[in-house]
Amino acid sequence: MTNELSRVDFLADDPTQRAPLVSPDLEFKDVTQTVCEVAEKPKPPKAWYVAFGISLALTGMLFSMIAYLIIAGVGVWGNNSPAFWGFPIVNFVFWVGIGHAGTLISAILFLFRQKWRTSINRFAEAMTIFAVVCAGLFPGIHVGRVWFAYWLFPIPNQMEMWPNFRSPLLWDVFAVGTYATVSLLFWYFGMIPDLASLRDRAKGKIGKLLYGIFSLGWSGSARHWHRYERAYLILAALATPLVLSVHSVVSFDFAVAQLPGWHATILPPYFVAGAIFSGFAMVVTLMLPARLFFGLQKIVTMRHIENMNKVILATGMMVGYSYAMEFFISWYSGAPAERFVFINRAFGNYAWAYWIMVSCNVLIPQLFWFKKLRRNPWVIMFVVLFVNVGMWFERFVIAVTSLTRDFTPASWGYFSPTWIDIGMLVGSFGLFFTLFLLFLRFLPIVAISEVKGVMPQAHGHHEEGH
Repeated sequence: MTNELSRVDFLADDPTQRAPLVSPDLEFKDVTQTVCEVAEKPKPPKAWYVAFGISLALTGMLFSMIAYLIIAGVGVWGNNSPAFWGFPIVNFVFWVGIGHAGTLISAILFLFRQKWRTSINRFAEAMTIFAVVCAGLFPGIHVGRVWFAYWLFPIPNQMEMWPNFRSPLLWDVFAVGTYATVSLLFWYFGMIPDLASLRDRAKGKIGKLLYGIFSLGWSGSARHWHRYERAYLILAALATPLVLSVHSVVSFDFAVAQLPGWHATILPPYFVAGAIFSGFAMVVTLMLPARLFFGLQKIVTMRHIENMNKVILATGMMVGYSYAMEFFISWYSGAPAERFVFINRAFGNYAWAYWIMVSCNVLIPQLFWFKKLRRNPWVIMFVVLFVNVGMWFERFVIAVTSLTRDFTPASWGYFSPTWIDIGMLVGSFGLFFTLFLLFLRFLPIVAISEVKGVMPQAHGHHEEGH
């Protein structure tokens, strides 16, 4: 590690002052150079090629399995009676949750003027878009006859089969669609000044043309900056309610049902806390290797990582509290079926999944109470990977245990995933990482203009984006 980085870490250990958000020895031109050269280099690091090859293979597997599913029918899944919702809905809720950190870091922290968001917001926004793409796949193929998916939309048709607007699954379509649209706008809009920097530095004709088209004629004039900042603020204000609304609507898939274990008003806030928890864990999972392989240690400092770890710890405590409250509410309700479902979750057929969930989401994040562990890359990676595993199991436990143990013992069953289920889950990670690796390769992965704005040299004024 270089002397400069040691100096940053030394300042971080000094309780009398905060560590700088950007290494003090960097100038404006160094920030532009560091970020732009990631996209400009003729060849990325070898690790990128290895990761991209694996991700692309998994993506190919995903789409081949979807093709097989469409040809053979949904019987190839493990879904059965009574577990009509199996892996597809679990994966859907998991991926929608992953996307939440993007909007929280970008919009809410922007409105609260939290400067530590500047080096990490671009990662988080990109992750949001790609997670929503993965999430959108599963409801589409879960309808069974995919070629009739257009029946979900309220468009005139000769059969007069109108969507049921009282169905929370339809609410999902609108909530997730709105979220994807606003997040995409927010992500793209924030990149415009940085795309102009890449346009001005591009050597090849194709790069100059493409970056030129997508930078929308940006010149860095005062008028452009004024319009840009006003529009960015409006988009942030629009995106902020979505953090709460989207996963609340997703939780209604369960909360408005009559099944014991689902019919609870705690689900919307509990789902939102869990979504932010898993989203931040995924941001850290992606950022640590990218920071290392692309030499961004001076821009994405340990202070950024540590702040995110504190958010993971806080939201992990909220999730743990929600688990405890669910048991209290089921006991306090006096409903025998409700009590049975929660005891069965912890000690029944799926006890193994329940205790994996509790271990990963409640116990392991407690390591972040200790500063040394919160700043150790190996410990951080260990914790966030287990959080991602735990949050997938949380969705599995919620969806499957209630369905397989409802009011009538005669209809009880057991859900076992098939190799197609597991292959689609793994393949969805392949699609996610393929998109993310392409983003790392061709687009500005850090918001250059925003990072410059928090440097001491800026004195509260924007420099030109170039």
